[in-house]
Amino acid sequence: MTEKNFVTKIQIYSYSELNDEDKKLVDLAREATKASYAPYSNFHVGAALILNNGVIIKGANQENAAFAGICGERSACYNAGANYPGEPIKKIAITAFTRNSFVETPTAPCGMCRQALLEFETQAGQPIEVLLAGKDKIYKLDSIKSLLPLAFSEF
Repeated sequence: MTEKNFVTKIQIYSYSELNDEDKKLVDLAREATKASYAPYSNFHVGAALILNNGVIIKGANQENAAFAGICGERSACYNAGANYPGEPIKKIAITAFTRNSFVETPTAPCGMCRQALLEFETQAGQPIEVLLAGKDKIYKLDSIKSLLPLAFSEF
């Protein structure tokens, strides 16, 4: 038998410790939660990403009665893929708002979002930096791969 361990490095910041670009992305992700349509879960997810060319794109989760909605992260990255094909995503910020407040503990993307983002990262051949934003605590990861170590990466 062999054993393999996966280590995920997470840097933890307060909002005030972030650089200007990171603050801007977190602010835009928070703003994006206002465009969320989440009448069933009441869990409003906002995402903001920046492409290598400097374009910033926001996304928000959209639910429907058939529970066939889309998460905020995928709405942002699919928008980027449709409107800026081949332009790599440099960084993404993700946050959630529920019960009249932003979440205390940063929320990580669901499995489908992790896989979708990993494919954008793999296609671009460069890591996508991830900012998971809570009310004040921000988790910073160097790559989507950190969130999905046993991914479907051979496509």
